[in-house]
Amino acid sequence: ATSNWGICVTVRASFPSNETVFFCFHCRVFVNRSLTLENIKCYGFDMDYTLAMYKSPEYESLGFELLRDRLVSTGYPHELLRYTYDPSFPTRGLVIDTLYGNLLKVDSNGNILVCSHGFRFIKGETIQNYYPNKFIQRDDTERFYILNTLFNLSETYIYVCLVDFFTRCTRYTNLLKGFQHGDLFMSFRSMFQDLRDAMDHIHDTGTLKERTLKNLEKYVMYDPNLPVLLTRIKELAKVFLATNSDFTYTEVSFKHLFYVLIQLNSYDESSWRSFFDLIVVDTKKPQFFAGGNVLRQVDTHTGKLRIGTYTGDLQHGTVYSGGSSDVICDLLGVKGKDILYVGDHIFGDILKSKKRQGWKTFLVVPELSKELQVWEDKKNLFEELKRLDVFLAELHKNQDSSSTDPEISSIQYRMKVLTYRMDMSYGQMGSLLRSGARQTLFASQLMRYADLYSTSCVNLLYYPCNHLFMAPPVLVSYLPAFTRLYRDFTPSDLSVSNHSITINQK
Repeated sequence: ATSNWGICVTVRASFPSNETVFFCFHCRVFVNRSLTLENIKCYGFDMDYTLAMYKSPEYESLGFELLRDRLVSTGYPHELLRYTYDPSFPTRGLVIDTLYGNLLKVDSNGNILVCSHGFRFIKGETIQNYYPNKFIQRDDTERFYILNTLFNLSETYIYVCLVDFFTRCTRYTNLLKGFQHGDLFMSFRSMFQDLRDAMDHIHDTGTLKERTLKNLEKYVMYDPNLPVLLTRIKELAKVFLATNSDFTYTEVSFKHLFYVLIQLNSYDESSWRSFFDLIVVDTKKPQFFAGGNVLRQVDTHTGKLRIGTYTGDLQHGTVYSGGSSDVICDLLGVKGKDILYVGDHIFGDILKSKKRQGWKTFLVVPELSKELQVWEDKKNLFEELKRLDVFLAELHKNQDSSSTDPEISSIQYRMKVLTYRMDMSYGQMGSLLRSGARQTLFASQLMRYADLYSTSCVNLLYYPCNHLFMAPPVLVSYLPAFTRLYRDFTPSDLSVSNHSITINQK
């Protein structure tokens, strides 16, 4: 494993500049807050969509089919079976309005960026019929449901299909807050609740996991660098696994992830546990980061829980169930500030571990691969938009309140066209991170709560073990404007007195 680590570091060191090679971006770890790996004494990992990466869109299609079939089995029309999953439509971070049945893309303040009703996109004044200020109260959690996880992608799409079907079906009368069929009224809220119940059913009954285990090669990626990463980290720090999945599913998944090592007789089927100092299943995050649950031991032969609460010291090779983040720190003898936790769930993994425990955070965002690919493929659009933005700034540079505004309608129209073309390059709902020049809700949460983020946790292999991730400086909004002002004058044009800067008049 050490030699493989050396190869990875050599490859990383030989990379050309970021501007010239897209592959560099694909393997990069991005930084929101400065962090030194040398100071990290413990690494924690989630499993689903983190160490075990699911294949897209195959896995989302499976989730969609199970949800669709469950809804039909509970009484929804059989015509729904005609719908199949379309990966070009949903993205993470969208919001369902359970009052009007709309799917929304919003920014960090709740301003609406995109709105659809089923597959029909709503524009301009029509949006204001629903939302007079084109704004929503995100803290109204009874009405607005944020779809932040990768598991939510199939849920997002099936909800859109439901709204589309009932809107089109002539048997139902379209009303503002739902549909009427004879004496029966079905609200968008009740439809959403039925969907949530179906989602809970396929998870609680193990239906999704059962179907996944039957065909792991179809649904779960195999990455030969994963054991290399875990081996290298364990040489330097403590490592723990904290997953919401049960022991049986976790065990079979890791056998698949370490398949080659097992086939080469390098390890027996249970030795994947040796890559971790502590393994905790059934953590029930995000509750895990608050009060948590009772910590119990797992019988690894039967998968059943042993009776009683475990109160002893850490036993290597033992698998635990439940517990809390405080228990993790106690068993491993580390403080929150010494932990780097890696997960894919912006709320359940990243936000809660950051706000409640002060852990360092690493968010896995597999969609970044597509975001970066579009950026590379459509860089001509980005460059043209940038030039137009600079041109507009130059037009207004020497104007004040008494000046006549220049004619810029044609430029603004061109910028709208470019922005639309850029957004459609990502998918029907646009980019995960932006809508034009505005950040999405997901992007703002990513920047606020994730210290580091990347397409995969395995990208840590491309950095030395003492690497300093340095965050770019964040300027107060007036500073970039001041920098441009200063650039327009020679030193002789400016004088400094009592910490103030004066422009010398000529």
